[in-house]
Amino acid sequence: MAEEQQHASRRERRAAHRRARSRRARVLRIVAFTLAGLVLAGAGAAGYAYWRLNANIKSVDIDGQLGSGRPSAANNGSFNVLVLGSDSRGGANSSLAGGDTGDTARSDTAMVVHVNQGHSAGTVVSIPRDTLVARPACTAPNGTAVPAVRSAMFNSAYEVGGAACAVKTTEQLTGLRMDHYIEIDFSGFANFVNAIGGASVTTTVNINDKDSGLVLKAGTNHLNGDQALAFVRTRHGVGDGSDLGRIELQKQMVKSIMQQVNSIGLFGNPAKLFSVADTLTRSITTDSALASVSALTSLGQELKGIGTDQLTMVTLPVVTAPTDPNRVVPLNPQSGQVWDALRTDRPMPAAIVSSQPSNPADPRSPVGGTGGTGGTAGTGSTGGATQGATAAAGSAATPAGAPAASAPATGAAQGADGDS
Repeated sequence: MAEEQQHASRRERRAAHRRARSRRARVLRIVAFTLAGLVLAGAGAAGYAYWRLNANIKSVDIDGQLGSGRPSAANNGSFNVLVLGSDSRGGANSSLAGGDTGDTARSDTAMVVHVNQGHSAGTVVSIPRDTLVARPACTAPNGTAVPAVRSAMFNSAYEVGGAACAVKTTEQLTGLRMDHYIEIDFSGFANFVNAIGGASVTTTVNINDKDSGLVLKAGTNHLNGDQALAFVRTRHGVGDGSDLGRIELQKQMVKSIMQQVNSIGLFGNPAKLFSVADTLTRSITTDSALASVSALTSLGQELKGIGTDQLTMVTLPVVTAPTDPNRVVPLNPQSGQVWDALRTDRPMPAAIVSSQPSNPADPRSPVGGTGGTGGTAGTGSTGGATQGATAAAGSAATPAGAPAASAPATGAAQGADGDS
């Protein structure tokens, strides 16, 4: 009897153990499925984010439109990107733009960004929008043939032929292949600056430009998106009113934005990162090869080693056009030296860098140097008017200038076309 009771007790213990083991297994399975669900939910959210950001990006098939008759791409790992700021007055841009371009848009800002072979340094060359160039024959986005013009404003290429014509004109001017194209418009720029929390600039003079709407006291100012847009567009409120000087403001804003992005810890804050990425991707138009999150991320990885200290920014050396005091033309041989440096993947010649304006916000300041790039905005590292678009951005790569050339472009390119 006692033996039977012992066997029953053992059976009950074994059954209880099986039941407990089964419960633990169910709990483990529930946890496993729950974790799997969380992983899948996370993947789904990431997939949604990826889909949404991809859907945001607008693109232009530059390669398809231009075909094979282009400069060869570099074979050493270096590459060039044409970055344009569009002055379209359409849609959300109309309340921000000021001035008048009718129903068309032009490239208000043009920068050739060269990344060296090791992707450890970059050079940015700003092309004054009123530079007279030979504009090649193009095909407009609507299929209309646009004939070649012997002498036209650089920014007219985008106006008459869209992004592909802007790229073709730039490649003809520089002799360089533009491997990629990125365009951002007024509202996109303002929204992006708001998304990163603004940008800080420092001026040595008061700025009051009724055309751009910018009013700043001398000193450090933290700008929101609309103010930052006005800052990069202002020219009447400072210096001699030159469009060339506005380029200096744009250069310094680029550095200020880079510093701001680095300071806000984007990659440690997924929600903020998505918000900024969403804003940015809704604001840009790229070439087809860049028109995806993966491609833009890959580009970002290639550029991650380049900070403000590894970035050299210059303006294409120009002089007043002999045919029009409100226009400029490339200054030779200096302009050729700029493009040769990019073509051979060498640092910008010291004479070109040193010719950049020292304090063009002061109309009494010597302007031009060998480059003749006179204007309105200082360069940051030299005590210029915007040294803090620059103080915020760290050391600038556009040091003080040499003596003025015999034909500086002082006061040239002052926007005779009427827009601000």
